[in-house]
Amino acid sequence: MIAPKGIREQEKRKLEKERAETLAELDHLREYLRGEVDADAEEADPDIYEREKTLALIRTLEDKLASIEQALRLADKGTYGMCERCGEKIDPARLEALPHTTLCVRCKSQMERVAGMRLGPWGR
Repeated sequence: MIAPKGIREQEKRKLEKERAETLAELDHLREYLRGEVDADAEEADPDIYEREKTLALIRTLEDKLASIEQALRLADKGTYGMCERCGEKIDPARLEALPHTTLCVRCKSQMERVAGMRLGPWGR
């Protein structure tokens, strides 16, 4: 099922706005890291925890950006809002909350369950 062109353009604008905001946030965080003074290897670094948190946030935002780019490709094809895994329509409330999602709740839950089984009870 292909979404009507008006809906595709509206969703695409929303995704492009989210992409721009994500890119701006990534640029800000990367600039913050560049401004940090590297700690001397001989000395303890009290700010290492903050840098690690910032790096983790950058990785999360990079993953989000990849999802947004994929959703934009789907919008261009006219299949935005359809689950990439099962082909069913994604709940509009889910798309409103996570415009860049490409999976329905059921498929996302299944993927997380499988990933959780591989990681084990301690996340490793």
